[in-house]
Amino acid sequence: MILDRTIAPPSKKIEHINIPKAEIIFLDNQIPVYAIRAGEQAVSRLELIFEAGSRFETNTGESLFTSKMLAEGTKNKNGTEISEYFDQFGAFLEINQSAERLVMTVHGMTKHLPKLLPMLQEMISESVIPEKELLMQKNIASQTLKVNLEKTAYIAGQVFREQIYGATHPYGKSLTLPLIENINRDSIQEFYQNQIQARQFKIFISGKFDDEAIKALNQTFGQIALKNVGRKGHETDFLPAKIENMLIERPENLQSSIRLGRKLFNRSHPDFFKFLVTNTIFGGYFGSRLMKNIREDKGFTYGISSSLVPQKDGGYLVMGTDVKKEFTQQTLNEIFKEIKILQTENVGENELETAKNYMIGSFVGSLNTPFEVADRQKIILLDELPSDYYENYIKNLRAVSASEVMEIANKYYNPEDMCEVVVGGK
Repeated sequence: MILDRTIAPPSKKIEHINIPKAEIIFLDNQIPVYAIRAGEQAVSRLELIFEAGSRFETNTGESLFTSKMLAEGTKNKNGTEISEYFDQFGAFLEINQSAERLVMTVHGMTKHLPKLLPMLQEMISESVIPEKELLMQKNIASQTLKVNLEKTAYIAGQVFREQIYGATHPYGKSLTLPLIENINRDSIQEFYQNQIQARQFKIFISGKFDDEAIKALNQTFGQIALKNVGRKGHETDFLPAKIENMLIERPENLQSSIRLGRKLFNRSHPDFFKFLVTNTIFGGYFGSRLMKNIREDKGFTYGISSSLVPQKDGGYLVMGTDVKKEFTQQTLNEIFKEIKILQTENVGENELETAKNYMIGSFVGSLNTPFEVADRQKIILLDELPSDYYENYIKNLRAVSASEVMEIANKYYNPEDMCEVVVGGK
C-alpha cells in the first residue's frame, strides 16, 4: 500500500485524560507512602522527600552540601562502597535539592528494591559527613561557580531572582564563593540532624511492583523512631525587596543576556490557566510571537522564551534571550512592542487554537511512563492542589477565550511592573 502523503492523517481533539491516582499507605511510624502502580516493565522509582530545602537553612549552602554528602560516607561504608553497593544491583542513585525540599531517588529493577532499602536507611540515619569529602565537594562547587560566573546567562538569572525576591529570600538567595568557603562540617552535620536524621519524610514509589515492595518499605523505614521537631522553613511572604532594573557591563563578552519579568503566582491561583495560554501565545513555544518576531523576522537571536515558573509559595514570569550587544535595546523594544499588541488586539481564533493544541499535546505526551505520571501526582500532593487538578487540566485550557488573553496581558504584562536585567551591555 502506498501512502498518499498529501493527505493529512485523521485527527481527534483530546478533551479529557485519566491519570492514575496515587494509593496512600501509612507505614507503622506514620510515614506516608504514595504508590503509583503502572507500567509493563518490572522497574520502579523510589523517592524519599524531606523538608530540607534551602528555605530551612541557617547558612546558605547547607541544604546543597547536605545533598552532596549523604552518599559520601556512613558509619559502616565510605563513599566508594556506597556507590559500588548500588552499582552491583544495576541501580541508579541521585540526590537533589531545591528551595523547598531534598529528594533521594533510586531507579532500578523492582526485584532488587528490598536489598537497596537498608543502604538508603543507613544514609539517612548514620551519615557521618566526612571532612575530606566535604572539602572536595566545596572545591568542586567553587570551581563550578567560577566557570558559571563567566557566563552572562548565569549571572542574569541569578541577579534577576535576587531583584524580584531579595538576596536573602529563600527563592532569591544565591551561593557565592565566600559562602562556599564558610561552609563547615559542623553546620552540615547540624542541618542533617535537624532535617534528615530521624525526621518525618514522604515516600513516592512508582512503576511495576507488588505488595511485597510495600512490606519491604515498612520493614525498613516504618521502624525508624521519628522525632517530630525539625527546623522551621523561612517564610516567603515577607515584604518584597525594592525592584530595580539592572545593567551589568561585561566588556569581555560579545553577547548580552536579557532577563525580563516579575513575581506572579503558583498553580492554585485562579488566573493560572488563563496566564498559561496567554504566555504560550506570547513566548511559550517555538511558534510564539516572540520567536516569530525576534528570531525569525529580525534574526537577533537563536532562541527567546517567556515562562511562568510556579513555586510552592508563589512563582514568577521570566522572559529570556541572548543577543549580540548591538541588538540589546532593539530586542527589548520588540518585546515591549509585542506586549502592547497583546494588550490591544484580540488574538485570532486560529492562533489561540494552535497554542491550546500545542499545550494539550505536550501535556498528554508528558504522561508516557509511570514515572512521569508520578511526577504529576507529586505536584498535586506537594503543592496541595485539588485531587482532580490534572483531570480538569485540558478543560481549563480549552475554556480560555481571546478576550481573557487580552485581559491577562493587561493585568500582568505591564512593563512598568517588570524587572529588567541585562548582563553584557547595550
